[in-house]
Amino acid sequence: MRDKCCVENAMAGPRPVVLSGPSGAGKSTLLKKLMKEYDGVFGFSVSHTTRLPRPGEEDGKGTSLSFSRELFIHDSEYSSSRQRIQRVFPFSLSPDYHYVTREAMQAQIDGGEFIENAEFSGNMYGTSRAAVQAVQANNLICILDIDMQGVKNIKRTDLNPIYVSIQPPSMAILEKRLRDRKTESEENLQRRLRAAQVDMEISKELGLFDVVIVNDNLEDAYGKLRDALLVEIGKVKKANMSS
Repeated sequence: MRDKCCVENAMAGPRPVVLSGPSGAGKSTLLKKLMKEYDGVFGFSVSHTTRLPRPGEEDGKGTSLSFSRELFIHDSEYSSSRQRIQRVFPFSLSPDYHYVTREAMQAQIDGGEFIENAEFSGNMYGTSRAAVQAVQANNLICILDIDMQGVKNIKRTDLNPIYVSIQPPSMAILEKRLRDRKTESEENLQRRLRAAQVDMEISKELGLFDVVIVNDNLEDAYGKLRDALLVEIGKVKKANMSS
């Protein structure tokens, strides 16, 4: 079971960052600013899935984030179903997964090798401990952008991340942001708003997050995010200078 992955010692390397918050809270904009200021400091783990690769997708490609490149990632089946936001960022992220059989992935889950997992539309998805460790082994801070259920699952592991919640100032402002995008059907928009309401309430649970940032002013919100990560950023930069 998943609780098996709780062990005494935390994973070695820079502490990962668990970033959570509803769609429209501004996570992608804040991450864009973070990557621009701290290029080569952060990494993104490669998730596992039992679905078949789509044309052009490759198994287990890449872990680093680099601000000067364009593009990437939106697995609509996963992110729309779970509100797991792995949205288009203006830096390089790998859109690929580790493609595995259901039997192999279930065996790894049962063995406590995954920090979080879920199933949608008949396909399994998840983040393995090894995928996070691969980012940490390159002296990068691994960013995990996940929903509230994933946050609670990770709380039962030894990952020891920094938990950051990004929240909108109000439901009214969030709705305006989502409508201004003009990318959602009314049905999808209402589903996102319902999920956001639950997200905002859960984020208030005492001890769930190390930092809760209300994104009512971009520069202020970014300053709080940067301050929350400065210790780990400093460790990575120092290690890079000495290597």
